[in-house]
Formats: sequence, C-alpha cells, structure tokens
Amino acid sequence: MHEPKDKSSDKTLTVVIPCYDEQESLPTLFERMDALVQNSEKLSPKIEYTLLFIDDGSNDNTRKLIREYASQHTYVDFIFLSRNFGKEKAMYAGIEHVHTDGMVIIDADLQDPPELIPQMAELWIQGYDDVYARRRSRDGESWLKKATSRWYYELLQRVSGVAIQKDTGDFRLFDRKCIDALRRLDESERNSKALFSWIGFKKIEFLYDRDKRIAGKTKWNYIKLFHLAMDGITSFTILPLKIATWVGCLVSISAVIYALVVLIRTLVQGIDVPGYASTLIVVLVLGGVQLLSLGIIGEYLGRIFMQTKHRPNYLIQEEHLHR
Repeated sequence: MHEPKDKSSDKTLTVVIPCYDEQESLPTLFERMDALVQNSEKLSPKIEYTLLFIDDGSNDNTRKLIREYASQHTYVDFIFLSRNFGKEKAMYAGIEHVHTDGMVIIDADLQDPPELIPQMAELWIQGYDDVYARRRSRDGESWLKKATSRWYYELLQRVSGVAIQKDTGDFRLFDRKCIDALRRLDESERNSKALFSWIGFKKIEFLYDRDKRIAGKTKWNYIKLFHLAMDGITSFTILPLKIATWVGCLVSISAVIYALVVLIRTLVQGIDVPGYASTLIVVLVLGGVQLLSLGIIGEYLGRIFMQTKHRPNYLIQEEHLHR
C-alpha cells in the first residue's frame, strides 16, 4: 500500500543529463542548473540536488566542459561511456547510478526547461511516484515529426496493452521505488518511454510548453526514430507475429481455393494458356507475404539473439561520483 511521503523532511534529487556532442548548449545549461540548485535553498522542504551528466561518447569538447564544471561544483557528478551506446542505454547508466530519493531525466539541449523541476518536485512530495511532463506545445518541430509521434503512440497504446502516456518524452521525475523498478529492467533493446509506462506506480501529468533547441541540431533522425519505434513495438507485443500468421493463413486458403478453381476450369475447358498474368500476380503476392512474414520473425529473432548474449548495456571509460 502506498504511504504518503513526509512533507516536512528534506529530499535528495538527482538530475540525470544524457549528453552527446552538446558543447554549444552546455554553458547555458550550467548557468540554469546553478540557478536551480541555488534557489533550492529557499524551498521548504529543502531539495538537495545532484547533477549527473552521462556523456555518450561525444566527439567534441563536451567531456572537457563537464570535467571542468564538476571540478568547480561539489554537486556535479559525471559518467563518460567508452563509446556511443545510444541515448536509451546512456539513460540506463544514469538510472543505475542514482542513489537519491528521486531522479529527474532531462535533455542537455534545454528544450525541457529545468526551471520546471521544482514544480514537478512539489507533486512528488505530495505523494506521486512518477511526475511525467506532457508537451502542451512543441516549438521548433516539424508537422511530420509531430504527426508520426502521435501515430506511433496511438499504435503502441493499441497493441501493447499498457497505458502509454502520449506527447511525453524523457522529461519526468521518478520516486525511489520507480528507480529501483527500472534498474531491474536490463533489456538490451530498450525503449524507455514504454518501460516508464510499463512499471506503473502512481503517476500524474504535468503540462508544459517545450522550447526550441538553444544550439546544435537534433541527433535523432528518422532512421533512429524508426528503430526506436520498432524496439517499443517488439518489446511489448507479439501482435506483428500474430498478424503474419493470420495473413499467411488467409493467403494460403486463398491460394488453395484459386488452385482448385484453376484445376476444375482446366479439366472442364482444357488448358488455358492466357493465365500468365494471374499466375504472376499470385506468385508476387505470395512471395511478398512470405518475405514480410520472415522480416517480422527476423526482427523478433534478432532481439532474442542480442538479449541472449548478455552483454552489458554500456561500458564506463571515466567516472566522477560522490557517495
């Protein structure tokens, strides 16, 4: 049974910040994070912040800037991964190294304003375990990206059987019990947005307006987004396999019926040479269905193959952590 948090006691909160080639945005991010930490002194109950930067194999000066920032501030930690493992696994690295009462995940590009974290923390202190920020508006994003994102979440909602929060990203606050639950999910092919929904717990929506990137370009192209969408679908449902089975059965039955029709017509009317076009269509349809079915099976089989290797989700090259 959920027990309400003690509203009078101070809280500890880690802000996990995945980074990849973010040297342009980091100076502004540092300033706004410093203001967040300083303003927390005025709150009651007080929130003690830790900033945990996870660098996912940056090629620019991101690591240098973070290292210098950490040397000047006791509340700053960092983990540098050995190469680019992807944002999903970088976030998991952060989740595994959080030791505070709660955790916030926020991008380094400042599209998600860090100034909203205290308002999210208020809901957390009231007793909510997962305060997820839902985008009321998405400035700087194309209509195509907004539309495909909406279609994807609607599809995932229908096929997964799990209540998926729409129009949400990774900007959210988790209680300790959610952090512990997420640490148990060490899947190799990760889709954190779906996993955040899957763990359940007491959730509440927090509406906000998403800003434009202050610098640089997004690292998410449509190929990466498609791969992420496939991870979400294949991780939470076997419906594509069932559809392939149903389509295969339907096409097989249709092929048998058509074969009988052709056989009977041949016996009654003799050999019908002009059937080349219809035969070619049937062969193409059957071949297409077979290849599609094999592709769906291959997607699931590939994920099983990767999971059975039991490779770590990430490797750490350098870390600076306060305990």
